[in-house]
Amino acid sequence: MGVLKQIAEYLYLKKKDPNRPKDKWIGYMHGINRISLLIFILCLVILAIKLLA
Repeated sequence: MGVLKQIAEYLYLKKKDPNRPKDKWIGYMHGINRISLLIFILCLVILAIKLLA
């Protein structure tokens, strides 16, 4: 269940945990993960459109 919570936080669907430690490098890592997750979802949508069209 932790993975789904993390994805929801990346996509701004859920508030971040206020008790999480704040670190600059962890913030960069989460930013890169957010970008890669959004690109992955975009590619899935494009593939679905191409398969259905």
